Amino acid sequence: MTMQYWKAFAAGVLLLPACGAFAADDSARQGSHLLQIGVFHVDTLDSSEPLETRLRPGAAALLGVQSDFVSDGTSAQVSSADTLALIYSYFLTDHLALKVEGGIPAKFKLYGNGTVAPTGPAGALINVDLGNPSFNPLAEVTQWTPVLMLSYFFRDADKAVRPYLGVGVTYTWFTDIKPDKDFETELNNKFGRTLALANLTPGATSVSAEATPDWAPVFNMGATAQLSPRWSLSGSLSLSLLSTKAKIKIDAANGDRLATSSTNLDLNPLVMALLLGYSFDL
Repeated sequence: MTMQYWKAFAAGVLLLPACGAFAADDSARQGSHLLQIGVFHVDTLDSSEPLETRLRPGAAALLGVQSDFVSDGTSAQVSSADTLALIYSYFLTDHLALKVEGGIPAKFKLYGNGTVAPTGPAGALINVDLGNPSFNPLAEVTQWTPVLMLSYFFRDADKAVRPYLGVGVTYTWFTDIKPDKDFETELNNKFGRTLALANLTPGATSVSAEATPDWAPVFNMGATAQLSPRWSLSGSLSLSLLSTKAKIKIDAANGDRLATSSTNLDLNPLVMALLLGYSFDL
């Protein structure tokens, strides 16, 4: 599916000069406004570190396992996503535009590999296979990524086709992190109950997840073709050097934190955009 998106995107970009050949306009001049709507397709060039786990010290000691350990061979991956794009640009000069990018927040799926297990006699009792297909994806998450960008448009404002380069910044945060129900059950059965018993707080345990927000630079390149005096078509490609720390936590019924597993995840989203634009003056 991802290759199909890239082929479609490449075809669209190659068609931009032909689209712009029919109408040239100078509406994208200093003081003009541009509203664009379209589609973002996001691929993550992701990589992650092995999961680090911290168990409640007293419970770990009673079980005879390490309270802090790294599970070599574990990793996390993030799916691709598609969402609605909304962009506003104001032309400071004929060549410089200030952009605000947004849209509907994209929803991603988190997948895992490898086994989380401590060393020690009870290590076989508290372990979970992150790659188990019965609960992959491990979780779903909504990502909010507004972008503020400064773009430079090449060629004069009256040209039909104008390539551009941009650089900007995003503050990204994550909401609605929902672990898979089967994954929750596996964590509660394999980790939670045993740790709760060793913690002298037997009973049901609960699982939660979080991901840290991040400021990140954004780099952008694309081209705009005029379809008419006001309407235009654009294609662009953006890369954001985004990272986050993802955590999964297990708590006892009384609120005691029994275990926390975390990994540093470099997302580095690569975003393709196809946009229909309308320019106007106020």
